[in-house]
Amino acid sequence: MFKCKFLATATIMLGLCAPAMAEGTTNDGLNFKPAPYMFVGVQGGAQTTFSKNYDNLKLITPTASVSFGAFFTPVVGARLHVNGAWNKGGYNENGLDFKYEYKYITTDIDMMINLVNLFSKKCYSPMNVYLITGFGLNTAWDNNEAYANKNVLPLAYDGTRFSHNIRVGAMADYNITKNFSVNLEISGNSLSDRYNSKLSNHDDWQLTTQLGLAYKFGYKKKPVVKEPEPEPEVWETRIDTTWYDETIYEDVKRDRNIEKQIFFGLRKDGVDATQAQITEVAEFLKGVENGEITITSYADKKTGNPKINMGYSKKRAESTKNALIKAGVDEKMIKTVEWKGDTVQPFPENDKNRCSIITGHGVYTDKDPKTVKKFRTKEVRYRVK
Repeated sequence: MFKCKFLATATIMLGLCAPAMAEGTTNDGLNFKPAPYMFVGVQGGAQTTFSKNYDNLKLITPTASVSFGAFFTPVVGARLHVNGAWNKGGYNENGLDFKYEYKYITTDIDMMINLVNLFSKKCYSPMNVYLITGFGLNTAWDNNEAYANKNVLPLAYDGTRFSHNIRVGAMADYNITKNFSVNLEISGNSLSDRYNSKLSNHDDWQLTTQLGLAYKFGYKKKPVVKEPEPEPEVWETRIDTTWYDETIYEDVKRDRNIEKQIFFGLRKDGVDATQAQITEVAEFLKGVENGEITITSYADKKTGNPKINMGYSKKRAESTKNALIKAGVDEKMIKTVEWKGDTVQPFPENDKNRCSIITGHGVYTDKDPKTVKKFRTKEVRYRVK
């Protein structure tokens, strides 16, 4: 008991000295102050309260905690910590061997010392180790199983029992992000001798091991440190001017035309949207403004008759139009679709007159070079004062 109280006192003294030891530390690279900040946390794990003449491994029970606290400096913090709620005791004497369960809750005020920041030149690290010491109140109840064996456990209590709690522990805490961290905490808790309904002539000890998650908030922005302004200086300046020619480019609108022929086999009228002539016309229209195209289709005179040939040329014109639309051409750009049958023969070679001719025009923006006179200046300065 004396050693526990001595360690707690030493930790408190260390916490009071810590701000002076951490003075002059830096937080380079952060856009916020590493302290002060607040935190809330949840933990879960296992605990055992050491029992005389019994296998303590058989007395392990689950345990859980919640906490709320703050770090006032990068080194010193405090928290309100609540832990509970299941415990076991054991009796193994005079031929009797049994376990008994009871409930508890411990409310502690703990001091937390960040050992990494205490001994580091920096005051922020993603990985931290805390020394924890504190005191509080333990409340135990629901001790009916032990009380039922009062003939062998004469110190078993009925109802609720209060006890002091003195804590010493350590926590490893890793910052996943600025606001969230995971931790592992191991702590020993010194309780009154009668806490587990048995007398051992010294305080009962409870060992807890827990994994936890903490949310940290309330950081302040790092202040912007202004560089000291230099003393005013007096300079004199001479301006040197150099003239030179520079080429600039002015936008000029120019006309652009295109003509593509699509030839058909005998009695054929189909056009594929992926044909080279179709894709070339589609690309041409993408690169011009106010683009317009005309489709004129024909049939050769030496085959068929005027009526049949007029039908073929109509189908070829419509097929050409549909292929262009499928290739991405806006239908509004197709101004004229016409068919001539065999009344007009655009080519002297008979078979070439089975065709569709696409003509188009538009306006594109070109760049005309222009030479202008410019000058640059150069300051030549020298300090007078």
